[in-house]
Amino acid sequence: MFNKKTIDDINTKGKRVLLRCDFNVPISKETGEITDENRIVSSLPTIKKLIADGAKVILCSHMGKPKGVPSKSLSLAPVAERLSEHLGKEVRFLDYDDVVNDEVKEIVSAMKDGDVVLLQNTRFRKEETKNEENFSKELASLCDIYINDAFGSAHRAHCSVAGVTDFVDTNAVGYLMEKEIRILGGALDEPERPFTVILGGAKVSDKIEVIDNLINKADTLIIGGGMAYTFIYAKGYGIGKSLLEADKTQYALDMMKKAEEKGVKLLIPVDTVVAKDFDNDAEHFTVDIENIPDDTLGVDIGEKTIELFTNAIKESKTVIWNGPMGVFEMPNYAKGTEAIAKTMAEIDAVTIIGGGDSAAAVDQMGYGEKMTHVSTGGGASLEFLSGVDLPGVSAVDEK
Repeated sequence: MFNKKTIDDINTKGKRVLLRCDFNVPISKETGEITDENRIVSSLPTIKKLIADGAKVILCSHMGKPKGVPSKSLSLAPVAERLSEHLGKEVRFLDYDDVVNDEVKEIVSAMKDGDVVLLQNTRFRKEETKNEENFSKELASLCDIYINDAFGSAHRAHCSVAGVTDFVDTNAVGYLMEKEIRILGGALDEPERPFTVILGGAKVSDKIEVIDNLINKADTLIIGGGMAYTFIYAKGYGIGKSLLEADKTQYALDMMKKAEEKGVKLLIPVDTVVAKDFDNDAEHFTVDIENIPDDTLGVDIGEKTIELFTNAIKESKTVIWNGPMGVFEMPNYAKGTEAIAKTMAEIDAVTIIGGGDSAAAVDQMGYGEKMTHVSTGGGASLEFLSGVDLPGVSAVDEK
């Protein structure tokens, strides 16, 4: 149940509001242009609400991993520019590598109601990722109210995500954070059934906690992508040069057994597209999982598996998907991922994409708008699906 204080529970008029957003957007090295502004657009409802209510809005975010070393390529300057265009008003960029200093404090204290400023990349300060108290206090000194709307960073116990809340009397979540928690939480706690979870991506080890948590909640668990070959190997089949986590073989066996005991359908591929090399133009063909040649590697799910997986999805009323079915970045090996996306887009059900590569895939393929929800946080949604408390959520005041 959602019990956190939200932006609608507080009066922000005339108040200095520090709003943590997730502006960690990709920027072209060649042009310096933002290549995907989904995270910027997702933050707009909360920013607009604060402006309309007459708050003094101080935006902050990280970008990339500068590790405390300021870098022009990771400056938030392009974000301020795009935000100004979207909002139709100036978002003043405070281009100071130490993020908070006397000049910043002066500018903030001179702000008028409805003004918006954006601080420099919080990770230009080495204290940020270590959640050191001094930087949390500096950030807190800028504001009367702190609002976290950065779901994509909510799994990080960093100064601007969690530490700052210890030094600000009023803390709340913004619209994006509230939406993410309500939708993901609702799907986990009270899903309309049948409830299907699709997990892909490279490694079993990245998804162990998710599998452990969801095998107790889902009706069907679908395993695809690179991680499926560890399950195939565990069943005693050769997998050629495919991805394998040999130390997770026993885990895969245990999960297949546990699923059987609990009456959960655990589906793994029955056939697979294999290629001679990790290359879009390499010779490739489809084989049953019993017949994977030693000199090939798995790159996508096969036709029979697509049918098996999509039939299970069509019978579902709630579907959560995290991780592609193959090397979707290469057009020849994107068929499985596209089939999953297309089927989810067409069914009458709650369909949730858990951020990361699967979010990139559905957007790239044009199915994003047909899903109930595409999460803005890959790592955060994974941890949420694992049943882990997210520091950026836990730190916010309860109602």
